Amino acid sequence: MKEDMMVKMFIRLLLLLLSMEGMSGNISLQLAGKPLEGRKQEVIQATQQLLAAINEADYQLYQNMTDPGLTSFEPESLGHLVEGMDFHRFFFENGMPKFTLSGHTILLNPHVHLLGEDAACVSYVRLVQYFDVNSAVTRTTKFEETRVWHHRDGKWRNVHFHRSVSSQGQI
Repeated sequence: MKEDMMVKMFIRLLLLLLSMEGMSGNISLQLAGKPLEGRKQEVIQATQQLLAAINEADYQLYQNMTDPGLTSFEPESLGHLVEGMDFHRFFFENGMPKFTLSGHTILLNPHVHLLGEDAACVSYVRLVQYFDVNSAVTRTTKFEETRVWHHRDGKWRNVHFHRSVSSQGQI
């Protein structure tokens, strides 16, 4: 029993290390211990790359990874459906949240639904750890996110996302 648990822990660690190889930005991935199919792994990697673009305030990469007609529900839109890139570009050009450029993002237990050959939906919890310079304290913020991806022209593009701030708020 103990040996079986050790093997499972080793496999988890190996998957985590493999998923981080070649990743840009300061993002790590924690899996529920199940092997991922190739297409699902592509979606998770695209999600990691998109979050790295957000963390690094790289609007050009963000724009290249999203559909021009991107739709979203997010706390900043105050419950309204946002369409297009103007809303998002504003944040890139006028200062991202304080944790973005100095934070560490952890993608927890991503779950991918393949919706055919060229579409997928991924849901996960995103933890962002950062140093709050105003209070000189490290903090963690939790977001619950779902992203819809469309594969065309050989790459995945984010076409819709829904982001909620956790009811547990910040730590």
